[in-house]
Amino acid sequence: MGSLELSKAQRLKEEECTGDGSVDFDGKPAIRDLTGKWSAGTIILLNQGLATLAFFGVGVNLVLFLTRVLQQDNAEAANSVSKWTGTVYIFSLVGAFLSDSYWGRYKTCAIFQVIFVIGLVLLSLSTQVFLLKPGGCGDETTKCNTHSSWELGLFYISIYMVALGNGGYQPNIATFGADQFDTEDPREGYSKVAFFSYFYLALNIGELFSNTILVYFEDEGLWALGFWASTASATLALLLFLGGTNRYRHFKPSGNPLSRISQVLVAATKKCCVRIPPGEDASNLYEAEGSKNGSRKMLHTQGIKFLDRAAFVTAQDEEELKESVYKNNPWRLCPISQVEEVKCILRLLPIWLCTIIYSVVFTQMASLFVEQGDAMNTQISNFRIPAASMSSFDILSVALFIFLYRRLVDPAVRGVRKDSKGLTELQRMGIGLVISVMAMVSAGIVEWYRLKYARKDCKQCQGSSTLSIFWQVPQYGLIGASEVFMYVGQLEFFNAQAPDGLKSFGSALCMTSISLGNYVSSLLVSIVMKISTEDNVPGWIPGNLNRGHLDRFYFLLAGLTAVDLVIYVGCASWYKSIKFGGEEDEEGYDEV
Repeated sequence: MGSLELSKAQRLKEEECTGDGSVDFDGKPAIRDLTGKWSAGTIILLNQGLATLAFFGVGVNLVLFLTRVLQQDNAEAANSVSKWTGTVYIFSLVGAFLSDSYWGRYKTCAIFQVIFVIGLVLLSLSTQVFLLKPGGCGDETTKCNTHSSWELGLFYISIYMVALGNGGYQPNIATFGADQFDTEDPREGYSKVAFFSYFYLALNIGELFSNTILVYFEDEGLWALGFWASTASATLALLLFLGGTNRYRHFKPSGNPLSRISQVLVAATKKCCVRIPPGEDASNLYEAEGSKNGSRKMLHTQGIKFLDRAAFVTAQDEEELKESVYKNNPWRLCPISQVEEVKCILRLLPIWLCTIIYSVVFTQMASLFVEQGDAMNTQISNFRIPAASMSSFDILSVALFIFLYRRLVDPAVRGVRKDSKGLTELQRMGIGLVISVMAMVSAGIVEWYRLKYARKDCKQCQGSSTLSIFWQVPQYGLIGASEVFMYVGQLEFFNAQAPDGLKSFGSALCMTSISLGNYVSSLLVSIVMKISTEDNVPGWIPGNLNRGHLDRFYFLLAGLTAVDLVIYVGCASWYKSIKFGGEEDEEGYDEV
């Protein structure tokens, strides 16, 4: 009778806890009804919206700050913004590494948000006290004085602290939000998929406020006010995040992934001369007992067979395992789960590389789209529309297409296919690439007509074309539609396909593709300007856009993206899904 009661109590305890191995703040198994789910997820969504408002309050108008306050020309400012934005996302790798290896996602998010707030405070102070001289400068007409090297140094320290804080925080907050939903529970698993769409929507809503309200103040020369508003938003986001501490679910960090990857490579290399019998199955591949920090075991997959040697048990290995001498030397024999972790990363890389060109297209919104819009007719009666605020149409497009996809497209596809999968993440990413080609073609056509109605001899070229800035709406709208398919699909794909011990790294891959996209954009601008300025020709992207050919640059990007799409289809067809113990193979990932 006593054992029966004990068994019943044990089953009740298991039902109360999550099934994915998550723990609460004290390190105890997370109680399902007391932690996570939408109560924690909503806090994280609000945090993301406020933090995004703060970040884009600086980033979206940075190109105009550099030209108006620091007196940089258009090409130099576009390159500076691309490099800064790229650095933001490079820092995401730092945050992901610390999170997966040592700190865990909660601690990493908290620390980098503190750095983010400090950087914004420093930026606001340096702008108000040192950079806006004389007072009222930095608008469309009043130029600022030149600045000393230490004033410029203080400015760059502050914006790169903002880059470090936001970059280290971003990949972890997305994954931390997904951690609040237990994939072992069907209802929570569905909520987890929905979370990524709402996460991207929250990001864009925060960006909408910064691109309208803050951008308007900054465009009027009220830079300090805009930066202080960003600081207040980031501070509120941090306090809100800390306030939800007792509601969160956590996963323990799994240790340094670099050592695990190195062990597999070294062990496989040591056995490079070992002959594995043809048709060998997983029965002779080593698997350690238990799992580390609750991580699920990964099943053996075909392909990249050289790495299987790291888990192949030779006669010598078998003898040493029996003697229990060998278990502490993973540099010769690795568990198959560890080998599959490395395989998984290698399979993700071609898909990831194909997203970089898309990020080149995406980054144009923060630089060349703004400069293009600034040279168009921005007047409505007596009101001037800030060029950077046109990205609001991108955000509205994101919100619209998230709604259309979740309410109309996805249910319709599921009905046609007669299954529960709908479009796979890889298919959605491919659709995003197609739409991005259309966006660049649209931008090129608009620029061609802008040049047709522009004054070539202007000195202050803001509003120098009679073509209305609202002709930019299609290119912004198409970029927004492509984001819903590409970036939301990317977030879901890399989170689902990354090993349990590298979930933050999976999210960081999304951000790093944006980073490299910014660097590639900067490189493309430099190459195009070098080639197109020969023989004293102004070039495609000169200081006076009316004397250049920005349309040709947009058409070049459309062509590069089309080529990238073809390569992506091949990589997606080759891709094999990750497989965990107890799960069926998800063949859907192999469909393009």
